[in-house]
Amino acid sequence: MAPDHADPDSLGQLHHVELSVSDLEASIDFWEWWLTELGYEPKNEWDGGRSWINGPTYVGIVEATGDTPAFDGRAPGLNHLAFHADTRERVDYLTECVRTRTDSTVLYEDQHPYAGGYYALYCESPEGIKLEAIGPEPREET
Repeated sequence: MAPDHADPDSLGQLHHVELSVSDLEASIDFWEWWLTELGYEPKNEWDGGRSWINGPTYVGIVEATGDTPAFDGRAPGLNHLAFHADTRERVDYLTECVRTRTDSTVLYEDQHPYAGGYYALYCESPEGIKLEAIGPEPREET
Protein backbone atom coordinates (compact mmCIF):
# COMPACT_ATOMS: atom_id res chain seq x y z
CA MET A 1 0.00 0.00 0.00
CA ALA A 2 1.28 3.45 -0.92
CA PRO A 3 2.21 5.78 1.92
CA ASP A 4 0.15 8.89 2.64
CA HIS A 5 3.05 11.25 2.07
CA ALA A 6 3.99 12.75 -1.31
CA ASP A 7 5.73 10.74 -4.02
CA PRO A 8 8.47 12.92 -5.56
CA ASP A 9 8.11 11.03 -8.88
CA SER A 10 4.46 12.09 -9.13
CA LEU A 11 4.98 15.85 -9.32
CA GLY A 12 1.71 17.56 -10.23
CA GLN A 13 -0.39 14.40 -10.21
CA LEU A 14 -3.39 14.35 -7.98
CA HIS A 15 -2.60 12.96 -4.52
CA HIS A 16 -6.16 12.43 -3.28
CA VAL A 17 -9.75 13.60 -3.41
CA GLU A 18 -12.11 13.32 -0.48
CA LEU A 19 -15.84 13.63 -1.09
CA SER A 20 -18.57 14.20 1.50
CA VAL A 21 -21.66 12.03 1.09
CA SER A 22 -25.03 12.14 2.83
CA ASP A 23 -25.54 8.35 2.93
CA LEU A 24 -22.25 6.55 3.50
CA GLU A 25 -23.53 2.98 3.08
CA ALA A 26 -25.36 3.72 -0.18
CA SER A 27 -22.36 5.65 -1.48
CA ILE A 28 -19.89 2.89 -0.58
CA ASP A 29 -21.72 0.51 -2.91
CA PHE A 30 -21.45 2.90 -5.85
CA TRP A 31 -17.90 4.18 -5.26
CA GLU A 32 -16.50 0.73 -4.55
CA TRP A 33 -17.95 -0.51 -7.85
CA TRP A 34 -16.88 2.58 -9.88
CA LEU A 35 -13.35 2.80 -8.52
CA THR A 36 -12.70 -0.96 -8.65
CA GLU A 37 -13.71 -0.97 -12.33
CA LEU A 38 -11.16 1.80 -12.89
CA GLY A 39 -8.28 -0.06 -11.25
CA TYR A 40 -8.51 1.18 -7.66
CA GLU A 41 -8.08 -1.09 -4.66
CA PRO A 42 -9.34 -0.64 -1.09
CA LYS A 43 -7.01 1.58 0.95
CA ASN A 44 -8.59 2.42 4.30
CA GLU A 45 -11.86 1.86 6.12
CA TRP A 46 -12.85 3.81 9.22
CA ASP A 47 -15.98 4.80 11.08
CA GLY A 48 -17.52 7.39 8.80
CA GLY A 49 -15.47 6.80 5.65
CA ARG A 50 -13.66 4.63 3.09
CA SER A 51 -10.88 5.14 0.56
CA TRP A 52 -9.54 3.40 -2.55
CA ILE A 53 -6.11 3.80 -4.16
CA ASN A 54 -4.64 3.54 -7.65
CA GLY A 55 -0.91 4.28 -7.90
CA PRO A 56 -0.12 7.56 -6.15
CA THR A 57 -3.76 8.72 -6.08
CA TYR A 58 -6.57 7.82 -3.73
CA VAL A 59 -10.24 8.73 -3.49
CA GLY A 60 -12.05 8.86 -0.18
CA ILE A 61 -15.64 9.31 0.83
CA VAL A 62 -16.70 10.57 4.25
CA GLU A 63 -20.14 10.94 5.74
CA ALA A 64 -21.22 14.58 5.74
CA THR A 65 -22.08 16.13 9.06
CA GLY A 66 -24.41 18.98 9.77
CA ASP A 67 -26.89 20.63 7.48
CA THR A 68 -25.05 20.89 4.18
CA PRO A 69 -26.52 21.80 0.79
CA ALA A 70 -26.75 19.16 -1.92
CA PHE A 71 -23.98 18.97 -4.52
CA ASP A 72 -24.36 21.46 -7.36
CA GLY A 73 -21.79 21.19 -10.15
CA ARG A 74 -22.80 24.63 -11.45
CA ALA A 75 -22.03 26.37 -8.15
CA PRO A 76 -18.51 27.53 -7.29
CA GLY A 77 -16.38 24.55 -6.36
CA LEU A 78 -16.10 21.10 -7.90
CA ASN A 79 -17.78 20.62 -11.28
CA HIS A 80 -16.91 17.00 -12.06
CA LEU A 81 -14.29 14.25 -11.76
CA ALA A 82 -12.85 12.63 -14.91
CA PHE A 83 -11.06 9.26 -14.93
CA HIS A 84 -8.93 7.57 -17.59
CA ALA A 85 -10.35 4.32 -18.96
CA ASP A 86 -7.92 1.83 -20.50
CA THR A 87 -10.19 0.90 -23.43
CA ARG A 88 -13.34 2.06 -25.17
CA GLU A 89 -14.79 -1.32 -24.32
CA ARG A 90 -14.44 -0.44 -20.63
CA VAL A 91 -16.30 2.83 -21.26
CA ASP A 92 -19.06 0.82 -22.97
CA TYR A 93 -19.14 -1.71 -20.12
CA LEU A 94 -19.36 1.04 -17.48
CA THR A 95 -22.15 2.67 -19.48
CA GLU A 96 -24.19 -0.53 -19.54
CA CYS A 97 -23.60 -1.03 -15.82
CA VAL A 98 -24.74 2.51 -15.00
CA ARG A 99 -27.88 1.97 -17.09
CA THR A 100 -28.78 -1.01 -14.89
CA ARG A 101 -27.98 0.65 -11.56
CA THR A 102 -30.64 2.47 -9.57
CA ASP A 103 -28.15 4.86 -7.92
CA SER A 104 -26.60 6.40 -11.04
CA THR A 105 -27.70 7.90 -14.33
CA VAL A 106 -26.07 8.18 -17.76
CA LEU A 107 -25.97 11.86 -18.67
CA TYR A 108 -26.37 13.31 -22.18
CA GLU A 109 -27.80 10.04 -23.58
CA ASP A 110 -28.70 11.77 -26.85
CA GLN A 111 -25.01 12.57 -27.44
CA HIS A 112 -23.42 9.51 -25.87
CA PRO A 113 -20.56 8.53 -26.19
CA TYR A 114 -19.31 11.80 -27.75
CA ALA A 115 -21.04 14.35 -25.51
CA GLY A 116 -17.75 16.13 -24.83
CA GLY A 117 -16.34 15.67 -28.33
CA TYR A 118 -14.36 12.58 -27.31
CA TYR A 119 -15.28 8.99 -26.38
CA ALA A 120 -16.52 9.01 -22.79
CA LEU A 121 -19.23 8.08 -20.35
CA TYR A 122 -20.79 10.92 -18.42
CA CYS A 123 -22.80 9.86 -15.40
CA GLU A 124 -23.79 10.92 -11.90
CA SER A 125 -22.92 9.40 -8.55
CA PRO A 126 -25.69 8.88 -5.96
CA GLU A 127 -24.86 12.35 -4.60
CA GLY A 128 -25.22 13.94 -8.05
CA ILE A 129 -21.48 14.37 -8.64
CA LYS A 130 -20.83 14.31 -12.38
CA LEU A 131 -18.26 11.69 -13.36
CA GLU A 132 -16.51 10.86 -16.61
CA ALA A 133 -14.75 7.73 -17.80
CA ILE A 134 -12.71 8.74 -20.86
CA GLY A 135 -11.68 6.19 -23.47
CA PRO A 136 -8.45 6.33 -25.44
CA GLU A 137 -8.16 7.16 -29.12
CA PRO A 138 -8.61 4.09 -31.32
CA ARG A 139 -5.39 2.30 -32.12
CA GLU A 140 -4.40 2.21 -35.74
CA GLU A 141 -4.11 -1.24 -37.28
CA THR A 142 -0.57 -2.03 -38.45
